[in-house]
Amino acid sequence: MRVALFVPCYVDQLRPEVGVAALDLLEEQGVAVDYPPAQGCCGQPFLNAGARDAARRLAARWVHVFAGYDFVVTPSGSCAAMLRGHLPRLVETPEAGALASRTRELCEFLVEDLGVASLPGRRAGRVALHASCHALRELRLGSPSETREPPRRDPARVLLEGLDGLELVPLSRPDECCGFGGLFAVEEEAVSCRMGLDRLGDHRAAGAEWVTSTDVSCLLHLDGLARRHGLPLRALHVAELLASREAP
Repeated sequence: MRVALFVPCYVDQLRPEVGVAALDLLEEQGVAVDYPPAQGCCGQPFLNAGARDAARRLAARWVHVFAGYDFVVTPSGSCAAMLRGHLPRLVETPEAGALASRTRELCEFLVEDLGVASLPGRRAGRVALHASCHALRELRLGSPSETREPPRRDPARVLLEGLDGLELVPLSRPDECCGFGGLFAVEEEAVSCRMGLDRLGDHRAAGAEWVTSTDVSCLLHLDGLARRHGLPLRALHVAELLASREAP
């Protein structure tokens, strides 16, 4: 099985340790992982901004770099959703469609494709799991509260619940948006920050010490707000929690 690790732009530039943690988790499961050095942006920021031609050029390059792999795994629900849902419409080739169908979010790949039910080790602490909108509502990794569809399991929750010593705290609004939304956080800064502070309030009310998610973008937003307002909450990507199994 040929597996490629796709590290999104914001992970590479702002939280590269998340990419390292993802690599560690995959290799611990015996997966031989390639990191194509020519990889770059998948085009999501440009598509969200309406710059479809620029997004198409980046997406076509992405297909060229990752063609031939059995799976492409990324520690990002948003990038995985972009590739699975939008790549075939940007690059209308059979190769692009097939590659999109073989793209996975990291926890999804571990649980659904490799059959991992739990990981060894211990990780003490009270943790709140933030469900990113892309992972939940586009990839369907979990069940959105606004739908009546049958319950779906969240692979990130499966892995965290199996980690000895870690307590996942219940949130009153478990699938509410944090307000990041890419360009939304720039164009509607006040609304974005208000939404983020509301989410942090829910995490604090649940007694969380740490906030985790499958998306670094959401975590950077929440962590920045927590630091600016002096709130005793810190953010850690799911891959970091799972790969480093000692008390935070």
